[in-house]
Amino acid sequence: HDSVNRFLLREQYEPKDLFDEIKLSINLVVGILSGDDTVIDKPHSDPKITELIGYYYSGRHHRAVKGIQLITLYYTDLSGKSVPVNYRIYNKQEGKTKNDYLREMMAEVLVWGLSPKTVTTDSWYSRQKNLKFFKDKGLDFLTGIAKNRSCSIDGKTFT
Repeated sequence: HDSVNRFLLREQYEPKDLFDEIKLSINLVVGILSGDDTVIDKPHSDPKITELIGYYYSGRHHRAVKGIQLITLYYTDLSGKSVPVNYRIYNKQEGKTKNDYLREMMAEVLVWGLSPKTVTTDSWYSRQKNLKFFKDKGLDFLTGIAKNRSCSIDGKTFT
């Protein structure tokens, strides 16, 4: 654990470094790009003195827990190979939402040369602004819809 931390601290890694490392091992065209987030539990850390620690809803615990929120994009190519292609650690100080991070990360991987056919997300990311973003980028999408939302397709409304 300490040796990994020392290694990571020696370099200033950016999300593009991750993408550059894996891009030659995947087919960059027509795959599925999936956005998701997870909470890395940090039950013994003090959010008042430890940067990036906060209280976030955890699907694993079904309640808010103390930890670090990691937002990731995974890409699955046509051969079924699945790799992370972009990430962000939620930082309240930046004033961005998880949805802002998702759109920012997706825009980046598209510029970097990834050309997915479809985007998948859970219902948290099924905001109108995100769906419009996917559509404007020419991406098909499959996403859960939150219980308190309705959806209109071809003039028909679904709840």
